[in-house]
Amino acid sequence: MDAGSVSSTVATAMALQQHNQSQDAQASLLKDTLENQAAQMNQLMSSVQSPLALATVGPVGTQINTSA
Repeated sequence: MDAGSVSSTVATAMALQQHNQSQDAQASLLKDTLENQAAQMNQLMSSVQSPLALATVGPVGTQINTSA
């Protein structure tokens, strides 16, 4: 192996290592963002009223549960 080949191999390995570190940081940021969004959605969904019960008498609301 000549010096140029060794130098090129080392440079490639260093570039791959930096790329992998960058991808790890991006994946960590994405994971944190998704966890925050999930927490916000859980909070939002828990703040929504529970579904209304179906009507028991009359022509409206006894077959299909609709709400505005």
